[in-house]
Amino acid sequence: MTQQTVAHAFAALMNGHDPDAVDGFVAEDYVNHNPYVEDGREANRAFWGRWFAAFPDTRVTLEDVLVDGDRVVGRFTYRATHLGSLLGEEPTGRSVEMRSLDIWRVRDGMAVEHWDELNTVEFFTRLGLLAPMSMPGKPAGVQSREEDDAS
Repeated sequence: MTQQTVAHAFAALMNGHDPDAVDGFVAEDYVNHNPYVEDGREANRAFWGRWFAAFPDTRVTLEDVLVDGDRVVGRFTYRATHLGSLLGEEPTGRSVEMRSLDIWRVRDGMAVEHWDELNTVEFFTRLGLLAPMSMPGKPAGVQSREEDDAS
């Protein structure tokens, strides 16, 4: 597996709703710098099992892939409906969209280390689990998410 195919394998895992797909691209000693997921392949498998129970209709779009040496960067958009509990939060029935930038370090065709940046504030706000932030003075011509949703 090449660096680039790691990002494609992750998208396939997400769209196939198959936590066992981690066997094909995640090393057993995987180091994950995401605060919601512990290190190791088994912890990764367990997290995605819980994710798919909470968001069974998850769809992921791989927007971009960039490779530099042993690193691959994937830019993803997630769309799903919150139908089960996750991270101690009961299902809201709300649809969400989340974006991420994921960076993997690849060795011998397997992801051995992972960093990501997620728009979790927007994600938890969309689920109704975080109060919307208000900012004084919105720039002219910029709609809020609520205005976008209404149109």
